[in-house]
Amino acid sequence: MDKELLRIVIIATGLIIITGMLAWAFFKSKKYRQSLDDFDDGIPVNTERHLREPIDDDDFPDIFDEEVAVTLASAAPQGGEASKSGRYQAPAASDDRVEHDDEEDYVPEPRFAAPSIIQFTLVANQEEGFNGLDLAHAFNIVGLEYGNLNIYERLDANRLVDFGVASMVKPGTFPEHDLEAYYCPGVVFFMQPGELDDPVAVFDDFVQTVVFVATELDGTVLDHEHKPLSETTVELIRHSL
Repeated sequence: MDKELLRIVIIATGLIIITGMLAWAFFKSKKYRQSLDDFDDGIPVNTERHLREPIDDDDFPDIFDEEVAVTLASAAPQGGEASKSGRYQAPAASDDRVEHDDEEDYVPEPRFAAPSIIQFTLVANQEEGFNGLDLAHAFNIVGLEYGNLNIYERLDANRLVDFGVASMVKPGTFPEHDLEAYYCPGVVFFMQPGELDDPVAVFDDFVQTVVFVATELDGTVLDHEHKPLSETTVELIRHSL
């Protein structure tokens, strides 16, 4: 074979091999790029959505539950301004609704009203009752005075009556003489808060006087409902004055 023809054949063969290698490399590179497009972080992507569409809630069902929605709403701008997506907004007047429901369900407790005449009864624990001399002695200790109505009274600085003490024996008066022969089962302390300038202060004195006399004479104090006097009842009456 002519040397010139042989050289041409060798050159042509080399070109064919080089062309084949370039073609193989091109197709391999194209296949690799396509594999990158078909896989994003190992998650297959639908080739029909190769150009990604905006993601909406339908792509993630049941993710935005009520608790998360409330959290997002609380982070929204104040004044009802929507976020850029316009998706998460605070529930309108949710707090007002709760307060309104509470107002409908709330029933205030009735305010305790003190009677127009407060009466505490002191009953003797002994069967014979209270003796007249013992009563007079105890009343004298607490500063009660025997008045024109034949009952004992607490008088203020102006000689006006703050409260009185009557006998449980009709007509409710105490004898002025012969006290050693007088007995009664109990006495009644009474006051009219509506007639006083400072009913709270008088009531405090009223309670202290009753308790002291009860201790001195061995008696039991009953409230206006004829139940044993309790601290709760005292406070209810006091706060109602």
